Amino acid sequence: MERTFRIEKKFSWQGEITDKVAGVMRMFGLDVARLRDSPAVHRCRITLCPGDVCYITGPSGAGKSVLLRELYKAMGRSEKIDLNNIRLPADRSVVDCIKGSFFESLEILSKAGLNDVFCVLNQPSRLSDGQKYRFRLAKALDSGRKVIFADEFCSSLDRVTAAVVAYNVRKFAKQHKVIFILAGCDNDILPDLMPDVIVVKHLVGKTEVVYRDR
Repeated sequence: MERTFRIEKKFSWQGEITDKVAGVMRMFGLDVARLRDSPAVHRCRITLCPGDVCYITGPSGAGKSVLLRELYKAMGRSEKIDLNNIRLPADRSVVDCIKGSFFESLEILSKAGLNDVFCVLNQPSRLSDGQKYRFRLAKALDSGRKVIFADEFCSSLDRVTAAVVAYNVRKFAKQHKVIFILAGCDNDILPDLMPDVIVVKHLVGKTEVVYRDR
């Protein structure tokens, strides 16, 4: 079923007017009223359907993570999972952390790009940063949740692995009717990810929302 989310988040300046702050304000012609009354506003309207992949992109500092967090808050607790909230066990091997049979576990790990034998037999807490990211993705795929959130999507991976993981995420979304809401700066994965919704967050100006088939 189609669902529409309206996101709006404002950040007003709350700092202290120190001598250095006042110097910067004079340099750019700002007074206190203008500084405090010009909040950063992050606003967009997104419509999603089961199986959609939504990719939030834009330059660093534009507010991609802000939109991701606000969308996360808008979802029901039982239907969502965020990769950042998945813990890394130190008492079990990677393969033993995944539910299902032996082959089902290996299939999930492969979809997340974890198919090296030494990685699969290692403990999640001892993996490299890129492997930890892929382990968290595997746990999210294995969770049964219908909405998966991931910030800095594939940013810690080499570009070949990133392309493979992006393709697998796209395929998994369609097969299992899972919504993926992802954020990142790397647009080279778009041909493999093939997002249904692209949210372009600019440093200034209106946020663009582009639908692939709508």
